[in-house]
Amino acid sequence: MPPSVSLNAIGSNPLYLVISIGNKDDGSPKDTAANIIANREFVVNLVTEDLLSAMNISAANFPAEESELTAVGLHGAESKRVKVPRIAEAKASLECVLHSQQPLGAYNLIIGEVVMFHVDDSIIGDHYHIEGFAPIGRMGSPAYYCRTTDKFDLPRISYDQWQQENQIG
Repeated sequence: MPPSVSLNAIGSNPLYLVISIGNKDDGSPKDTAANIIANREFVVNLVTEDLLSAMNISAANFPAEESELTAVGLHGAESKRVKVPRIAEAKASLECVLHSQQPLGAYNLIIGEVVMFHVDDSIIGDHYHIEGFAPIGRMGSPAYYCRTTDKFDLPRISYDQWQQENQIG
């Protein structure tokens, strides 16, 4: 949940996540990266507006033995496919197993395979489409974020359609 983590989904079957986690000032891996590498599994909890303050607090440099989750008043929930708990209050969580890890400058690049999705019933609409879900997006360091409330759908066209619309060929 710390904002020092940037992620992106790649692939679809199986689905992978690429995560970039910055190192501590002394160059050692942050606890998040160290735990993922040691345990070979992790959970990504997507942050929504109601969890934004807790996410920001959890990014403080807490001692390794102190739980950020407890400090911010959130609760763990049992995961189904990994041993790492997820955050009960998160509207969406992704259970992952480590595929690979690569040091990359002052970062650790981690690729994880998503093995389980948890999606709160409150955001599942007709035909199992996700509705009313607006996770916070991280735009970059040190602390730039965006809201994803201005979403739209833009269906792709084929090359043939483009040619017809532009009277080419």
